[in-house]
Amino acid sequence: MAKMGYIQLLRSNRPFRRLFVANEISFIGDWFTVIALFILAGEASDNSPLAIAGVLASRSFSLAAAQPFTGMLADRYSRKGLMIGANLASLIILVFVLSLDLLGSLTSVYILAVVMVAARAVFDPAEYAYLPNICSEEELLTANALASGGWSVALGLGSAIGGLTISLYGIETALWIDCATFALAALGVMTLPPGGPDSSEHRSVAPSVVLGEIVDGWRYISSNPSIRRIVFAKGLWASGGGAQVFLLILIGMEAGFGDVAAGVGILFMVRGFGSGFGPLAGRPLMENDSLRPYLIGLAVGVCGAFYIAVSAVEWTKFVLLLVFLSHAASGLNWVLSTTFLQERSDDEWRGRVAGTDHFVITLMMGVSAISAGYIMENGLLDLREVIAATGLVQIALGIIWTTLYSKEEKELLDQSLQPG
Repeated sequence: MAKMGYIQLLRSNRPFRRLFVANEISFIGDWFTVIALFILAGEASDNSPLAIAGVLASRSFSLAAAQPFTGMLADRYSRKGLMIGANLASLIILVFVLSLDLLGSLTSVYILAVVMVAARAVFDPAEYAYLPNICSEEELLTANALASGGWSVALGLGSAIGGLTISLYGIETALWIDCATFALAALGVMTLPPGGPDSSEHRSVAPSVVLGEIVDGWRYISSNPSIRRIVFAKGLWASGGGAQVFLLILIGMEAGFGDVAAGVGILFMVRGFGSGFGPLAGRPLMENDSLRPYLIGLAVGVCGAFYIAVSAVEWTKFVLLLVFLSHAASGLNWVLSTTFLQERSDDEWRGRVAGTDHFVITLMMGVSAISAGYIMENGLLDLREVIAATGLVQIALGIIWTTLYSKEEKELLDQSLQPG
């Protein structure tokens, strides 16, 4: 596999560079709003674990419900147009909420979380399917690693700056900043070239036709062994990862890294930088053809091992290193599974494959988070015990994943390693 450097890709591929910059602006702003929603849910519920987990669960379940449909959209309509529309819709929604001061209750917090994530549900499959339209096969792994690293840096910066902004200037200021980032991101995407799918044929929008296309996408996945297993890879991590993301908020409340907003911001910053570092540093592992099929399961197990360590140590600054390393492994899982699916999916199916991939991870994120919130709300386990349990789940599933490597995938790997 030919290697493409990160700087080389940014210099030589102008469309990717513009998409990367637009995404960085939007992603940084996203975390201003996400941190704000967690803080608002805590304030409205006297820091109820279940209420705080409900923010993540409402976002995840809403994404899961929408992804099969929005993945189909990316195979029907302009992917560039869908990305622009998603940013503009987010801008309009947030301006409306702020102008009418609609964040006075826990219910309104959940509603905003759901509505905002609906736009993200449109954007993500469109971008996922668009990327191979502007990147060659030789550029794709590097592009995915760089995009993941960029998302992670944005998570880190957005969480840290967002937490600090909320601490100093309040939630409303942070949300207005997010409005500005949506506007700038939409302008950036407008400069991109068209990219997939072929829209010359008029397609019916009758519900039966739309549902049929979604079902066809699932059949396509089911009939392709090289895609079928990988589409569950991100969900493998999310089995414990959804709870872990929620539990970082509770750790931030107890660890003493500043006030609540600052503490949560610091932990999410470390999570972000870790998930970006993993794919960038681990690219030689992902380029090793004989290791690639097993790397996803190994990465998930490593995630779990570091969170077990988080549960066992005193929550000083050392815990930041453990969180960083765990999410470095999760970032490697994300990039490798994404690249596999993009390489193995035909362009006409890529949006629906993306939708299914995102459906699995968001559904598992929601189940994992709400389960952990329920356990803690009812005193079934304490915080450290729940953290350890999430790590054990990931280790167990990582081992199972690695041992169930299919005969069909092995044959595909053997074919790819043959000369000529």
